[in-house]
Amino acid sequence: MELTNIIIETLRKEVVPAMGCTEPVAVALACAKAKELIDFDEIKKIEILVSPNIYKNGLGVGIPNTEEVGLRIAAALGVIGGKSDKDLQVLEDITKKEIDLAKKLLEDEKLSLGIKDTHEKIYVEVMLFTDQGEAKTVIKGKHNQFMYIGKNGEIILETKTENVEKEDTTKLLYDLSIKEIIKAIEKIPYEEISFMLDGLVMNKKIAQEGLNKKMGMGVGIGFYENIKKGMLSDDLMNQAMMLTAAASDARMSGIGMSVMSSNGSGNNGLTAILPIAAYANKFQVENERLAKSVAISHIVNSYIKHYIGRLSALCGCGVAAGTGASVAIAWLMGANEEQIDGAIKNMLANVSGMICDGAKIGCALKLATSASVAVQSALLALSDNIVPAKNGIIAETAEDTIKNLGTVSSEGMTITDHVILDVMKNMQSA
Repeated sequence: MELTNIIIETLRKEVVPAMGCTEPVAVALACAKAKELIDFDEIKKIEILVSPNIYKNGLGVGIPNTEEVGLRIAAALGVIGGKSDKDLQVLEDITKKEIDLAKKLLEDEKLSLGIKDTHEKIYVEVMLFTDQGEAKTVIKGKHNQFMYIGKNGEIILETKTENVEKEDTTKLLYDLSIKEIIKAIEKIPYEEISFMLDGLVMNKKIAQEGLNKKMGMGVGIGFYENIKKGMLSDDLMNQAMMLTAAASDARMSGIGMSVMSSNGSGNNGLTAILPIAAYANKFQVENERLAKSVAISHIVNSYIKHYIGRLSALCGCGVAAGTGASVAIAWLMGANEEQIDGAIKNMLANVSGMICDGAKIGCALKLATSASVAVQSALLALSDNIVPAKNGIIAETAEDTIKNLGTVSSEGMTITDHVILDVMKNMQSA
């Protein structure tokens, strides 16, 4: 397969609309699919097991239109009114009546949710028991990737992990250099990549909602008010922080709006796109270059997350999506290959220690930091102010730096992930 086709296929797979935080959404999706397998009158019980990372990211995040947080209400909504054909927008059409029924399901204590002892980052297993039999679904590897579907002993779908990996030609992308990928994106005809602008429009809309009124912590609107007062300058960096944080404020508080996700994460999508939107607001950018810059950002995000993991102890928004945005902004400003490389090195020298302690309203602070550093890193690289090699984890090339970060994440931070989850669980039970 040609490189340009692999890039477009990756973008089509990884850049999709999502309503609500994607970890609770994955649970809702698995529950919705299980419910659709059986024509029943009564639910006897629902047993759900999730990976530690799914549990961590779903513990304290708002569920759209419910004023509730967490995985349990998301699961109940998936069973009561979720539509699996809507993929990561599974809860888009939930009604007030269905929300009430979901809450009743929880009150009746028919739903149990626990943590599965697994090394998988993304894992959701649902067992639904009804008066007409039982159904089982398993999502693994990606937030919307069903690996097992069955009912009453009949296997409808069963996919082995190794078969999925063998068929995934998009992984060839991650053996290439960033400059090779960017050169390929530059050659893609506009009509084949113009769909990237859909995410720009979608994510700007939710950012505007976060600027219209205080949601969550109100990080974005806080920046906006300080810019109006003259306490902060109305420059590119503050605009990037303001837009990105405002969108996260709205999303993490549970607003009923979809965002364009990136590599399985809505907040990654906000971070990958909105600093570019801030740049486009300040400077004239023709649509073709804008679409290609967004594509570059998404691909760099996917590239880094291939090495650090889709979910990890590291904040994917900070270290992956923000780096994608930085590369895209540097590219829009005319950076050469060394400066593109430098934007990545500067970014990872700065934010590589940012941990992920679950999805929640406080994520807006991290997204603001990431957006800010994305602009800083690009500007410094354009001035040839670049972190030298062998400076901490920074290597000779951007690619080796990313691989070093992957080693830190996979080998060095597994215990960190467990400790973060333990701390969060202890506070919940206190």
